[in-house]
Amino acid sequence: MLRVIDQLKALGLSSGEARAALDNGKVRIGATPTRDPVRLAAPEDVVLNLRGPRLRPNLDLAVVWRDPTIAVVYKPPGMLSVPAPERRSEPDVVGICAKHFGEAHPVHRLDEDTSGLMLVALRAESRAALIPMFSEKQIEREYLAIVKGQRNKTPQALRSTFVRDRGDGLRGSLERYPRARRAPDEEPTPAITWVWGLEVLWWAGLVGLRLETGRTHQIRVHMSEDGSPVLGDMLYAPRTVGRAAPRLALHSATLRFTHPLTQEVIHLHSPLADDLELLRRRLLSPPPGAKAEGNEG
Repeated sequence: MLRVIDQLKALGLSSGEARAALDNGKVRIGATPTRDPVRLAAPEDVVLNLRGPRLRPNLDLAVVWRDPTIAVVYKPPGMLSVPAPERRSEPDVVGICAKHFGEAHPVHRLDEDTSGLMLVALRAESRAALIPMFSEKQIEREYLAIVKGQRNKTPQALRSTFVRDRGDGLRGSLERYPRARRAPDEEPTPAITWVWGLEVLWWAGLVGLRLETGRTHQIRVHMSEDGSPVLGDMLYAPRTVGRAAPRLALHSATLRFTHPLTQEVIHLHSPLADDLELLRRRLLSPPPGAKAEGNEG
């Protein structure tokens, strides 16, 4: 593992050229745009594209892979996945793709504060082919998250029955909230999340997660109910855990699927966004005299 800026210099860039490439979104680690010169990465994971569009890493949408019918994009935190009627002036992933490619249709969503890989259909026929692939579990999605506490490295399945209102307007599991409010036409839906520990941090841990189902807020609900809330989650985590990160510490890291029209196998990986990688480094060990932020209320 070498510093990104040292790898760029090894490719022939001067220090100034390397920093300009980082600042203008010309550098990726895997599928993750980076502007962090001291971030460590394997040489084979560093991608330099000086001819690519000028972007602000972690602020602008980046196209990671595309053909005429499907795009995989990197969504920065703070960007909507789809248009919101009450927030028409704000950019969203589908709207940006439609502007650039003429047509775009959502096939899944990421929470506004979640960063990482998102799949977008660029034609109606590709959307029609992709939608059933999600329900038939033919699209593999894995996430990275920084959570309170540590998890075992052995994958564990979190299974529950989701309801839209657990009693306070938030989503939850029927097993945890048996008196949850249910609309007359609401059918409780099964939710399955796999979680495993990747790295032990100070009072937190880096975990991997795989979705078998795709319910709204599924990871956030499951991790909170299982005692490992996601840092920065202001809805489902205790207040101190919610305030322990500048935003939701959740990242869409892996997409793997077979293209429904060409049968090409697409496998893309996105390491942590720069801001979450910085958070991870800060949590590697406690500063002198520090108290774990997530250990209260």
